[in-house]
Parts: sequence; C-alpha cells; structure tokens
Amino acid sequence: MGRMHAPGKGISQSALPYRRSVPQWMKMTSDEVKDQIFKLAKKGLTPSQIGVILRDSHGVAQVRFITGNKILRILKSKGLAPDLPEDMYFLIKKAVSIRKHLERNRKDKDAKFRLILVESRIHRLARYYKTKSVLPPTWKYESSTASTLVA
Repeated sequence: MGRMHAPGKGISQSALPYRRSVPQWMKMTSDEVKDQIFKLAKKGLTPSQIGVILRDSHGVAQVRFITGNKILRILKSKGLAPDLPEDMYFLIKKAVSIRKHLERNRKDKDAKFRLILVESRIHRLARYYKTKSVLPPTWKYESSTASTLVA
C-alpha cells in the first residue's frame, strides 16, 4: 500500500509471534499489568508510550496477550483514555508547529505546502473518526483553536 503524501511504497513492519499465549518466563499477572498501565496513564503518558515502557522496562511483549485487551481499551474502561485519538493529536501538534514556523518565516513555500498536506490528513482522519463515533459529529478542526487542543 502506498503512502498518502509520499512516493514510498514501504511495507516494512515488525512481525508478531504466531503463538498468542503468554510466555513461561513472564512473571507479571494480568492485574499487575493493568495496575502498571493505570499508573503510567495517570502520569500523562499516551497509550503507545505506555506500551514502550512496558516492553522495555517490564518485559511485557504484548499487553493484549496477557490481559486480553489492548491498552486503549483498558484505559477506556477506567475512563483514562485521551479525549483526542493519539494519531489525530500528533497531526494537530505538527500542524500547530508548522503554523508557528510560518508566522516567523512568511516566505517558506515548502512549509506552507506541507501544512496543507498535514491539514488534509487531519480532515480525512476526522471524517473517519466521526463515522466510527470516536469524535462527536459536530467536531471540527479549526487552525485558530488548534493550539488549545494540543496545549
């Protein structure tokens, strides 16, 4: 599958193990993993950051194999999930930083073009999340209020 705004056709990705069972060397139980997730979420970490910390520091390869649920679903059950989806949040953050750059560098035509691409990606993602009822149907991306969303 090709990229949206780039010529690349890369399909490089990591492969999950075939067996979905918990490895024998795993000492943490499902409840311990969930408690760790809640503790990290209260610190303000995103679901992917939580996954990286669990993988690197606690030896949890896949939270889903141990708990039976993904990190975001576990956070939603406790009401700790972020109100904006993570990918949408980082796209908006990128658009805000490009806009800030353009205020200082008015003549940067390439940055202006990239801003258009990023914002079109935001609109496309917003349309998808509205159909999946992740975002309310009245939600709208506006560049003037975007900095308050990511602050």
